[in-house]
Amino acid sequence: MSAPDHPHPLTPSELPDADEWWHGCPSCHLPIQGGSAGLTAHRRTVHTHRGDPRTLITIELEY
Repeated sequence: MSAPDHPHPLTPSELPDADEWWHGCPSCHLPIQGGSAGLTAHRRTVHTHRGDPRTLITIELEY
């Protein structure tokens, strides 16, 4: 059984010419790897019409 195709490049050498390996998402400012294809995959999974699926956590530290 072979591995399923990955939705974006796994190494910088697999990127198209002039594409940067990582940059920040303009919507949430998270660092995204995989060039423009990685950003597209991030937007497709995180920034959907249903909103952000991530769960916000709060950690309280005592000083």
